[in-house]
Amino acid sequence: MNIKPLGERIVIKVMESEEKTKSGIVLPDTAKEKPQQGEVVAIGSGKTLDNGQKVPLELKVGDRVLFAKYAGTEVKLDGEEYMVMKESDVLAILD
Repeated sequence: MNIKPLGERIVIKVMESEEKTKSGIVLPDTAKEKPQQGEVVAIGSGKTLDNGQKVPLELKVGDRVLFAKYAGTEVKLDGEEYMVMKESDVLAILD
C-alpha cells in the first residue's frame, strides 16, 4: 500500500528499540522506551506560506532521523509501524 502525506508532513518507519540493555538484561515490552529513531519513507509536497508560495522540505526519502518522543501519530499499515508527523517534529538527521 502506498501512502502519500499532505503538505509539510512526513512518514517515518519506526526503528525497533533495543531488546537488551548493554549489560545483557532482557527488557519486557512494558519497560522499553518509546523509539525515537526512524527512516523517512515518504514526504509531502512542502509547506505553503501565507502568500501561496511552496517551500520544499529539507528531508528526503531514506534519511535516518531522530524525532521528538511524543511527536506525530502512530499508524500501522500491512503489519509495519509508521509515524506521520510534521517536518518540524524531527530533531536531527543521523549519519
